[in-house]
Amino acid sequence: MTGAGSTARVATTRAVPEVALANPRADRVRSLARLATAPGRERSGAFLAEGPQAVREALAAPAPHRVRTVVAVPAALEKHPELGPGASRAGAELLTCTDEVLRALSGTRTPQGVVAVCDAVRPDLDAVLRGADRSTGSPGPPALVALLARVQDPGNAGTVIRVADAAGAGAAVLTRGSVDVHNPKVVRSTAGSLFHLDVVQGVDAAASVEALRAAGLVVLATDGVPGRGSADLDELLDDAAAGTGPLLGPTAWLFGNEASGLSPAERELADLAVRVPLHGSAESLNLATAAAVCLYASARAQRTAQRAARRGARRDAPEGLGGSAGAVVHTGPVEETTPPGGAGAAERLP
Repeated sequence: MTGAGSTARVATTRAVPEVALANPRADRVRSLARLATAPGRERSGAFLAEGPQAVREALAAPAPHRVRTVVAVPAALEKHPELGPGASRAGAELLTCTDEVLRALSGTRTPQGVVAVCDAVRPDLDAVLRGADRSTGSPGPPALVALLARVQDPGNAGTVIRVADAAGAGAAVLTRGSVDVHNPKVVRSTAGSLFHLDVVQGVDAAASVEALRAAGLVVLATDGVPGRGSADLDELLDDAAAGTGPLLGPTAWLFGNEASGLSPAERELADLAVRVPLHGSAESLNLATAAAVCLYASARAQRTAQRAARRGARRDAPEGLGGSAGAVVHTGPVEETTPPGGAGAAERLP
């Protein structure tokens, strides 16, 4: 028996896309799976971004980012209908696959239904500092940068990149000895932020600091034991509220290795070592938490200074606080502040 009701149901039924990749041992699938390895990424110049959030951000990212291929199970395209048109607009190949194929491409026990093959963009630090701030679109170097020295845990590196993006940083820089930012675990941890800001990797720490300082950024090292030559972040925030101090101007925060912290040589690169005060009984903050506290402190101070400058301009007053008021002159090495217990105690260092 047929009728208007059954005809309407047939008319609104969506066609299930034909599965293009069904065999997890097929050559194409094996080729894609190799992008989860460092040699595979190096040979192809591409990496995998997994999950609907990461794929959406990759498809929407401006040049030079480019998505080559989107691979998804039909159910994911049904649940996230914007992905198919997004792939078409980006000029990306769209392939459907079985759950078995997606598990072969995913590094997780519970795949999220979709992966994208993306160009591995590797920006040059000098070019980033010469160009426009990706976070604001204004010309000139970024006003806020996260500099990671030998950060090797993928989850930590990805989370700091995500925090830097959330705080409005224009760039993240990973020195030699840090994890590859295109590692699948790093990419997942960024939750799409990898496509929002410039991420530079594989650079020398000393050369990076020199370039950042030459571009007008103050370099603050997240380190410090009370009474050992370091500044207190709360006090720097108080200074910023009064219209002075290093947080007001362009800032690069130097974060150390999650296990050993910053080496004495790395600490000496900074203009100032800063400790995050612990007001409660916690022994320490982990790297990502400390990075969030520090980056947001700078972001808040800079925005406060910008608002004050705009108010001053409207009153036809002298220049506001956003210029040289936040400058710090590098006068020599920062005093070594190795914590009691040596390198093993570095987890207590923000």
